[in-house]
Amino acid sequence: MQRKAYVPGTAALLVALLAGCSSGSADSGTTDDANPGEAGTATAVAQPGKYRTLPEPCGAVGHGTLDTLLPGIKQIADAEQREAAYAGDATLTYDTDRKVGCRWKVESTDATDHLLVDFERVVSYDNAVSDDSQAQTLFATKETAADLPEPTASATASDTASDSASASDSASASDSATPSATPSSSASASGSTSASTSPSATASPTGLEPRTLSGLGDEAFLDDALSSSGSTAQQRTVTVVFRTSNVIVTIEYEEQPATVGVVPDSQKMQDRARKLAAQLADSLNG
Repeated sequence: MQRKAYVPGTAALLVALLAGCSSGSADSGTTDDANPGEAGTATAVAQPGKYRTLPEPCGAVGHGTLDTLLPGIKQIADAEQREAAYAGDATLTYDTDRKVGCRWKVESTDATDHLLVDFERVVSYDNAVSDDSQAQTLFATKETAADLPEPTASATASDTASDSASASDSASASDSATPSATPSSSASASGSTSASTSPSATASPTGLEPRTLSGLGDEAFLDDALSSSGSTAQQRTVTVVFRTSNVIVTIEYEEQPATVGVVPDSQKMQDRARKLAAQLADSLNG
C-alpha cells in the first residue's frame, strides 16, 4: 500500500496553532496574576477630624459675655439665683463626646432673653469620607434649611466691615473683661438696649439680612427672623452657625420685649451673637 505523504502546509498550520495556544496561556496567566494584586490593594483611609472631644458648654460663655447678651442677669438681686442664671441649663444629650449644649433664659424689666449654645462633633463612619467632609455636608444641609436670600453687594460690604469690627472688639467682650468695661453692658444697667421703637427696626436693614459670613471658622452663616405674634410683643431670633474642622457650633439668641410695639434691635443682637461666635471659635482653636 502506498503511504500518504505529509503536506508541508498542514504541518505549518499545526505549529502555528500550537504556538497560538501557548501564547494565549501565557497572556491569561499574566492577567490572572494581576487581578489578585488589584483586589488586594489597600484602600486609603480618610483622615479623622481635628477634634476628638467637645468643651463643657455651660462653661464656654463667661460672665461678662452673659451680662451683655442677657441684661436681666445683673438685675437679679438674690446672689444664689444670679449664680444659677449664670450657670445655665445643660441640654439633654446621650453622648457628650458627640453633642453638647447649654441654655440660658433671663427676664428683665424690659425683655426676656434666651441664649442657646450647641456644639456638635461630626464623625464619619465611611472610611472613604473624612470627618471634615462629613461635617461640611451636614453644614451645607443646615445652610440650605436656613433658606438664605441671594447676597447683595451692600450685604457683602457690610459683612466685611462687620468682620473687621468683630475682630477688633472680641477682646473687649472676652471672659476676662469686667461688665463695666463693656459699653453695651453699662448701657444695659439702666435698661435693655436690645429694643427699639423705630419703625425701620421691624425689618432687617440693608446689610443685616440673613447671609453667609466670612472670617468665622471654615464657613459660617447668620439668620435673623422676626416673629409675627399678633397682639403680643414680637420676638427676634438671631442664629449664627459656623463650622471649624469637624465641629459645628450653633448659637441662637432670642429676645422678646415686655412691651407690645417694641421691636428688638437687629444690629445689636447680630453684633452680640457674632462676637460670641468669634470667642467660641477662638477657644476651639486655642
